[in-house]
Amino acid sequence: MKEVAYADLAGLVGQELGVSDWVEVTQERVNLFAEATGDHQWIHVDVERATKEIGGPIAHGFLTLSLIPMLGAGILRVTGVTRGINYGCDKVRFTGMVRVGKRVRMRQKLVSVEPKAGGLQMKNECTIEIEGEERPACVAETISVIYGA
Repeated sequence: MKEVAYADLAGLVGQELGVSDWVEVTQERVNLFAEATGDHQWIHVDVERATKEIGGPIAHGFLTLSLIPMLGAGILRVTGVTRGINYGCDKVRFTGMVRVGKRVRMRQKLVSVEPKAGGLQMKNECTIEIEGEERPACVAETISVIYGA
């Protein structure tokens, strides 16, 4: 894990911050996400039908996107921060399906750091890779704001 002081964060702009550990996307995780969101489409939760019709169940695209905070927590630690908030996304693309049982990880690049509302607004390019596959599952430009002590 990379560590940087709040005051030095802008010095990392344009750099890859790192790569997370692999995380398995299990059917249990997919089912829990379906329960939390109300999205019970058969391609995600009906294992028998999904296996027969599309070769197995796939994770929700928004489940994949929702892994970004967890995966990012293992990539960069900014010291001297009192709090942080998610501000949004500029661009999100789901470029590959994550089949249940596959592992994913995130590659993160710091695109920009700008003053915002008394803190620093960070834009990151987050690429969620699927183990053993060339095409990523998701590429997202995420925006957060962190506040120094």
